[in-house]
Amino acid sequence: MELQGKTAVITGGASGIGLATARQFASSGANLVLGDIEEAPLQSALESLRADGAHVIGVCCDVSVESDVTALRDAALAEFGAAHLVFNNAGVAAGAAIGTPKSIWDWVLGVNVDGVINGVNAFVPLFLEQNEGYVVSTGSLAGLGGVPYMGAYCASKFAVVAISETLFHELAATGKNVHASVLCPGFVRTRIYESQRNMPNELKSYNEDPTVQAIAAFAQEAVKAGIDASEVAQEIENAVRNDKFWILPHEHAAIRTTEQRLEWMRGGPPPTINLTAATQR
Repeated sequence: MELQGKTAVITGGASGIGLATARQFASSGANLVLGDIEEAPLQSALESLRADGAHVIGVCCDVSVESDVTALRDAALAEFGAAHLVFNNAGVAAGAAIGTPKSIWDWVLGVNVDGVINGVNAFVPLFLEQNEGYVVSTGSLAGLGGVPYMGAYCASKFAVVAISETLFHELAATGKNVHASVLCPGFVRTRIYESQRNMPNELKSYNEDPTVQAIAAFAQEAVKAGIDASEVAQEIENAVRNDKFWILPHEHAAIRTTEQRLEWMRGGPPPTINLTAATQR
């Protein structure tokens, strides 16, 4: 897909990978519809993009709510008359496999998994009807192999990879000009380690636990050592232009993670966790 004149819808578009991708797509001539749950950062992102000449609108959107994602699609149609690409990018991180309250699991899975499901349901029928469209969803290296103290996040990202693979095959079976990709980066310099800023108020006491705080501090250091979001955005556009399913900014780590898993299945040792490899290209 060439992006000139096309309309791209991006969730989690007010910061991080979402905003970087918006800038990348705008530079290639795309119209933009940004969805984000944070109103002030969304308005700031819109002002910045418009100052650079982008054609962009924004919609406050909780991707875990189906009607919010439907409204995001309808806003794109109302403003630009079409939608050609949806980037299911909004995401949060929290929750070790041991001891994490069910309410936190529900929150993480609601944003990371239901957000993708809602995006697929809202946009894919439209794309199939017009015989043109592209779905990109944000997974993670944590969707290719389990990581200690990230049980809920890993579960959600494994689900995103599974949904994306299944979607790829189903779209291919239609014979239509509609395609899918999954983004599986390692550490990228975003605010993912500050996910608690968007946590429902009734859940925020979870962050007072010393173990949770220690994990968050460790995650912050790893994220800050990661690559810039603009590098990821360039790879996303390249994948869209070339119909490339796997988007792997940390390709070596992604492939090695998968190889070690296969070796483990064949009776070898469990995989080692190499966080350094997940911070560097």
